[in-house]
Amino acid sequence: MNSLDYSYSFDPDLQQEWHWTEKYPTQPEILRYADHVADRFDLRRDIRFRTRVESTVWDDDTERWVVRTDAGDEVSARFVVHASGCLSIYKRPEIPGLESFRGPSYHTARWPHEGVDFTGQRVGVIGTGSSAIQAIPLIAQQAAELTVFQRTPNFAIPANNHEYPPGHQEAVKARYDEHRERARASMLGVPYEMPERSALEVDEEERRRRYENAWSNADNVLADMYLAFTDTLSDQASNDTASEFVRQRIREIVADPDVAETLCPKDYPICTKRLCVATGYYETYNRENVRLVDLRKTPLVEISPAGVRTTEREHELDALVLATGFDAQTGALTAIDIRGRGGLPLREKWSAGPRSYLGIGVAGFPNMFVVTGPQSPSVLTNMMTAIEQHVEWISDCVAWVRDHGVRTVEPTAEAEADWVAHNDEVGNATLFPTANSWYMGSNVEGKPRVFMPYIGGFGPYRDRCAEVARNGYEGFLLDGAPSGARSGDAEPAGMS
Repeated sequence: MNSLDYSYSFDPDLQQEWHWTEKYPTQPEILRYADHVADRFDLRRDIRFRTRVESTVWDDDTERWVVRTDAGDEVSARFVVHASGCLSIYKRPEIPGLESFRGPSYHTARWPHEGVDFTGQRVGVIGTGSSAIQAIPLIAQQAAELTVFQRTPNFAIPANNHEYPPGHQEAVKARYDEHRERARASMLGVPYEMPERSALEVDEEERRRRYENAWSNADNVLADMYLAFTDTLSDQASNDTASEFVRQRIREIVADPDVAETLCPKDYPICTKRLCVATGYYETYNRENVRLVDLRKTPLVEISPAGVRTTEREHELDALVLATGFDAQTGALTAIDIRGRGGLPLREKWSAGPRSYLGIGVAGFPNMFVVTGPQSPSVLTNMMTAIEQHVEWISDCVAWVRDHGVRTVEPTAEAEADWVAHNDEVGNATLFPTANSWYMGSNVEGKPRVFMPYIGGFGPYRDRCAEVARNGYEGFLLDGAPSGARSGDAEPAGMS
C-alpha cells in the first residue's frame, strides 16, 4: 500500500495537510507522521506508555473487566477493546544455543532505535521473510561478509519506490473522498479495478503484460499480482503462470544459476505466503561479500559461541540478525491472560484455533471487542482501512449499548459458530491452506493449523458488519436489553 492509501482517513483536514515525500516512506517519516497525529489530537494524555497489560479478567459479579499491568496497576472497566495488533508478538527462533553466541544479536522486530553499524563485520541473517528481504540489501552494503541462512524462499516483487512527482498528491487529495470510499468498497481496502478473466482464458502475451505491470510499473501495488486475474488465488494452474513469471525474473537477475534456483520458491503458490516488496533484494546475491546457505540441504544444528553451525560446517560471525517473524493474528491476544465468563481462558477457548464473530467479538467474553482480530480481513487488506472500520463500528456499538440500557453485549455461540464456518469455507475455496504460512499459524511450533484471516473481501465484510448494526446488533446477545431494543434503529456502524 502506498502512503496516500496507508494513512488515516478519519479527519479530512489531517489527510489534506500532511505531505508524504514518497510512495513507501521510511521509518523516520512514518514516525514523524505518528508524532504529528498524536500531537494534533492530544493523544498522549490518554496513553500509558511502557506498560504491559498482563491480564484482563471478567468479574461475573460486578459485570466489569479487571485489567492488570506489569506496573502493578489494576483498572476496572465496563468495556475492554484489545487493539494489540496482528504482528506485534515477535517469534524467537527455536534453535539451541542462541544465548551462547558471543557477539550481539538483533531481532528485526526489536531493532535498536539508535541503529546498528555493521561496517567491517561478518554478519549472519536467519530468515528470508518480509523483514529480512528489506534488511538484507542494506546490511550487505555495510558488512564485510553477509551470510543468509534460508529455510524457505519467498516471492518478492520490486517495490519501485520513488518520490512523488509534483502535482501527484494534490491530484489524489482533490478527490480524496471518492478515493477513500472506493477503497472501503473494494476487496483489498485500496481502490482497484477487479479482474474479469482467468489467467487461462488469455494468451501468454496478455498474461506476461499483466505480470510485467505488477513487476515493473513504478506505481505497482501488491494487488497487481494478487488480482492479476480472477483465479490467481483459487486455481493452481492459473497461479502457476504467475509463480513461474517471478521465478524466471529471479533467474534473470541472479548471476549464479544455483543460487537463483535456491531463491526460487517451488513448493507453494505465489501470494499464499505474504508477498513481499523488495529493493535490490535478488541483486544483493550478486555481491562478492554475500553468500546464501540453503538450510534444506544443510539444516541448522545450533547457534554456537562463534556463530551458526549447520550439518555442513560452522559459520563464524561477529553479529547475528534474527528475522524469524511473528506469532501472527492470535499471539498478541493469547500473550495476555484473558478470561471471560466463569474464568474461561481465551487460550483454552482458542486451543484448536481462533473462534470469533466477525473477528470483533468472542462468545463468552462480554463487553470485549477486538480490533482486526482473527477471522476479519485484517492482514489481507489495507490495515489502515480495516482498523478504522473496526474502531468506528466498535465505538458505535458501545454508544448504542449505553443508549439502549444494555448491560452486556457478546456474540451468541450460534453466530460465532456460523462465522467460523463461513471463514473456513471461503478460506478453503482458495489456495492459501496449501502453504505453510503465518496466515495458517504454521510458523509457530504447536500452534493449530487454521487459516485465520477472512478472505471474503473487505467491501462485502464491511457491508455485513453494517447489516449486523442495522439489525440491532444481530448475532449478539444483549443482556438486560429492554423490549424493542432490536427495533432496527441502529445506524449502519462503521460506514463513514
